[in-house]
Amino acid sequence: MRRRWEPVWIRWLDRIWEGLRPLDPYRSVKAALGALVIVSVVITTLLALFAVNSATELRVITIISIIASLLITQFVAQSLTAPLDEMTDAARAMADGDYSRRVRGDRRDEFGELAETFNQMAADLEAVDQHRKELVANVSHELRTPIAALRAVLENVVDGVSDSDPETMRIALQQTDRLGRLVAHLLDLSRLDNGVVPLHARRFEVWPYLAGVLKEANMSKGQGHSRTDVHLHLDVSPPELTAYADAERLHQVVANLIDNAVKHSPPHGRVTVRARPGATAESLEVEVLDEGPGIPESERAHVFERFNRTKAAESSSQRGQGPGGGDGGTGLGLAIARWAVDLHGGWIRVAESPKGCRIQVTLPGVEEAQG
Repeated sequence: MRRRWEPVWIRWLDRIWEGLRPLDPYRSVKAALGALVIVSVVITTLLALFAVNSATELRVITIISIIASLLITQFVAQSLTAPLDEMTDAARAMADGDYSRRVRGDRRDEFGELAETFNQMAADLEAVDQHRKELVANVSHELRTPIAALRAVLENVVDGVSDSDPETMRIALQQTDRLGRLVAHLLDLSRLDNGVVPLHARRFEVWPYLAGVLKEANMSKGQGHSRTDVHLHLDVSPPELTAYADAERLHQVVANLIDNAVKHSPPHGRVTVRARPGATAESLEVEVLDEGPGIPESERAHVFERFNRTKAAESSSQRGQGPGGGDGGTGLGLAIARWAVDLHGGWIRVAESPKGCRIQVTLPGVEEAQG
């Protein structure tokens, strides 16, 4: 991209050069075909003049002229159609499921632009295919784990290995809840992907709204996971703070962030939900802080991807660390939170924190939400 401080004459030269493109046979197929016709006519004319000024018969000159024109035409046609043949082979390979094929894009004419577009399309299709395979594998893995655990519990009860006491039923209920959360998250993501989730923004008071979200989170302790020891704290300043957003979607964001923070908190840890006014009218900044292992900087760019698990979370889940150990979640909560924030036109990120994890959410306010 050209810099603004470049001299004006350089910009004019660029414009003139771009305007001459239809006449440049190296950058335009039309110009190349026109050059082919001109060269053929010139050769024929020169040979005809040579025949007139010499003793050579006209029919010999005509044959030579036709052969020369055919050779030049064949050479130019081969040069022009080679990219099309290459793209045809690549397209057939893609139809058979091989999305790794690429075509050469070293030409400067329309075929070069077509090759670049084709390669970009192939890369996008390869990424979509890879995402589809990963999604199927991850969903299968996530479904298999709670189903296997639930089946083991029920088989033990049926075989008489364990009694159907409240503790055994509580374990079975936990796995059922995990299945339910996974299915609900997948349905939410499906609706978001299809663009069928409308945004109903309204003005509301932040303190009572977030207090209700935290109350529901407290009531759900022991249902989705057994972390009843983690303390939830709300910090809203100023207390009369108002915001303009979709309350249902924001509830989804905050609830998922709290659920994620509680899962990764140490025994008797503390999760803080902090709300502050944003930079524009009725915009909102929300932070959820925990005292867990935190997220390494190298993994922060991928933490909001579907089924993503940080290494710290995976090791904690494998060790069964904490009172709620063993439930690593579905790996979809943060992806849904990011999608809901994007729906508002805001942003969500992992911020620096001296201890634990701090996730920041910014919602843009009235103008952007209405737009």
